Parts: sequence; structure tokens; C-alpha cells
Amino acid sequence: MGYRHNERADRTVHDLPSRPWPSIIRAMNAVRPRASFHTLGCRLNQAETGMLADQLRRKGYQLVDSGQPTDLLVINTCSVTEQAEKECRAIVRKTLQHSPNAFVAVTGCYAQTGMQSLQQVPGIDLIVGTQYKMALPEHLPVGTVLPKESTALVLHTKHIDHEEFTLPGTGDCDLTRAPLKIQDGCNFMCSFCLIPFARGRERSRNVDDAIREAIELVQRGHREVVLTGVNIGRHNSRHGDLVDLIQRLEQIDGLDRIRISSIEPTTISERLLDHMASSSKLCPFLHIPLQSGDDKILQAMNRQYMAAEYRALIEKASSRIPHLGLGADVMVGFPGEGSNEFDATVRLIEELPFSYLHVFTFSKRPGTAAARLRQAVPSSIVKTRATILAKLSQAKRLAFYQRYLGRPVHVLFEKPDRAGFATGRTGNFIKVEVPSSEDLWNSFREVIITGVMDGLAMGYLAPSPTSVRERALV
Repeated sequence: MGYRHNERADRTVHDLPSRPWPSIIRAMNAVRPRASFHTLGCRLNQAETGMLADQLRRKGYQLVDSGQPTDLLVINTCSVTEQAEKECRAIVRKTLQHSPNAFVAVTGCYAQTGMQSLQQVPGIDLIVGTQYKMALPEHLPVGTVLPKESTALVLHTKHIDHEEFTLPGTGDCDLTRAPLKIQDGCNFMCSFCLIPFARGRERSRNVDDAIREAIELVQRGHREVVLTGVNIGRHNSRHGDLVDLIQRLEQIDGLDRIRISSIEPTTISERLLDHMASSSKLCPFLHIPLQSGDDKILQAMNRQYMAAEYRALIEKASSRIPHLGLGADVMVGFPGEGSNEFDATVRLIEELPFSYLHVFTFSKRPGTAAARLRQAVPSSIVKTRATILAKLSQAKRLAFYQRYLGRPVHVLFEKPDRAGFATGRTGNFIKVEVPSSEDLWNSFREVIITGVMDGLAMGYLAPSPTSVRERALV
């Protein structure tokens, strides 16, 4: 690339006099380039976007909301579905309509797997593959004006490091629940998935570095962190496994909740279940991908388990962990999925205590083993099956929420949902809404649940903890 480092670009507000004159402030704002981000895909992408945003802020950029006029647009892409790739191209076009001179940098999984396609998209100036993603700010043009390129500059290699890693800075996140990246890459090679090609082999974050960021997130006001990665159950550094990391995090003063994001069923240890059952900080919540309830389809997907093994895990987890919130990913339309195979999936879901489902349709991804399979499922049938599972998810969620009617729960409140109401989440991920004139953002309060609907439990704030006969359940 050959960009020269410019120390002036690293100056931040903290380098200026502590009480600058108004004219200096106006001049400073006038020359600060604006940067916006658009993040597609998973919570891991959100965590990485937060890191990149923090780096740009430190380099003097003014961060603006996505969709606002900007001098720099960074798109953190996804390649899990074809739709995510289409959305990336649409975002470039839309941004250049209101900011025709914006420098457009594209990173993320699509930048790794679809680099040649992105080179054909007008308006993209920089394409940054996985190996160089977290160093993206260092490869931007220096100065306050970012010139457009006639052809996209590319930072890309098929080689992706697989050693233990550290990350620069602290995620810039305006969410109450801050994502904390602890792992990357995957070795499982599911036949439908591009992630091993997009992110490389599995690797873990240095524990001391993860603890350092968690402490800084707490100092910024976050009271809950969500552990993220591609295959977080495989986190294993020289300091220990996932449970060892969680126990280190639990020692941080001011960090009240630790939540595990999606975790593969074969990576859930007895030790993790035991610790979740007894911990006061680790949320009683598991999101465990299922994908299919039929053994033939699971084998074709190259999943690491059969339906009976998945069932046994869910039954064990739900019997051992009180008030467990349990979600799952389910895919419909995988090649060869007939009515018998789909019915097996429905039966398994009906019989297990899920509190919600994420339903996806199969997306043919070039380069994966599943892309070569025949017996495609007609789109009309896929749509019908997705609707059936969506309704089943609604019924499961409603039944789960109804278990807490009239009972006290512990809620971490988020940004106000609408005037006069506040919403938050319990430890087992029930979404709760209460009427309140108080600013409850980022505070824990006990709530009595009085009514439920799909996706929402309604209640009122308990007057005080002592007024609640029963200790908050979760």
C-alpha cells in the first residue's frame, strides 16, 4: 500500500490545551474527518466494528451515525448468506448518493471471500481482508481529506494467522451489553458454511488482553459483556479454557453480568454447565445451534452430533440450570430435506424446552461442499417451512415468558424504547417493558411480570427489594 505514517493524524482532543478557545474548537471540528460504520452479520462483527471505531476516534475522526453525510464509510461485511452480500453493495450505492466523495473501505468476511466481486463495485476505494482487518485504520490515507481511488486498493491474503491474538484498544459500543471478542476462526468445516474460509482456523484471544478490555468496558459504564467468537466453546489459551476465562471475568468489580453468545453443542462441557448453574454473574442462557433434527441432514451438513446427542445435551442443561433461557439456530431448505426430515426437526423442537428459535433458510455459498449437492428444495416449500418454524418459535417464547407471570425478575434496562416506557433484559434473555418516568438506562431493577405477548413481557417496577416476597428469580 505504501501510505506514510503521519503523527499528526494520531492527535486527539486530549493533546490540546485543557480549556481551548472557542475558535480552536471550531477549527478542530472543521478539520476532523467524519467516519461512519455499517455492520452486517453477527455479534462478532459488532465487536470488531467497535474496536475499529475506537481506533478511528483516537486518530482524530468524528464518528457519525450510519446513513449520515460522511468522509469515510467502513462496511464490516458478512458472507453467511447471499443477501448479506447484496446489502453490502446497496450500502455503497446509497452512501455515495449523499456523500459522493466519501472514501469507502470494505472489510469483514465478504472482503475475504468475495474480494474479486467487490473490486467490480463502483465507489469502493479499499478492500481489507481478514488478516489485515484490525489494522484497517493504519492503511487509510493520511490527512483530513481522503481522496477517492480510480480502482480499489486491496489488502488481502489467503493466509490467516492462527496463533493466540491480542486486540488494540477497547470496543466503542453504545449498547448496554458490550460484546467482548474472545475467539476467532473455526475448524469444524460444516458443509454449508464459508466461515472457515473467511476467518481461518480457530484461535483464542490472550486472556490478559481480554481482561484488560473488559475492565476498560466497565470503566466506560458497561455492566454486562457478551462473550463473542466464531466457536467460543473452543476458547483455549495458555491460561485455561472458557470457564477459566469466565472465572477471571467474574472477579472484575462492576461487571455484573457475563453472557455467552452462540456456542456449539459439542463444545459445552460438564464444567461449564456446573458453573452456569452456580454462578451469580454468568447468565443462565445458552444459544445452541441445532440446524436440523434429522440425522441424515445433520450428516450431510457435516455437523458434529446426531439428533439424540443434541436432545440429551438440552435435557441435561435444562435440568441442571434453573431458569435456563435456551435458543437455537435452525436451517430450512438444506438440499435433500424432504417432508420426513423436516417433520423430524419439528418434532424435536416441540419436545425440547426452547425459549426461542432463529430460523434461517439455506443459502448456496460458492466454495462450500453443500453447493455441490443436488436435491434442491423448491423456494415455495422453503418459505412454508420457515413460516411453520417461526410460528413454533413464537409459541415457545410465549410459553417460556408465561412461566414468570406474577413473579419477580431482575432486569438490566437499556435505552428507552418509547416515551413513558423502558425496556431491558433478564439474565435468561426475557425482554421486559415497564411504564416509568425514571431514566432507568443501564440500571438493574426488580420487576413483577404482569402480562406477556410474543417477544415481550410487561410488568411494573417493584417498590423496593424488601417488598418482594420472593427473591428475583433471574
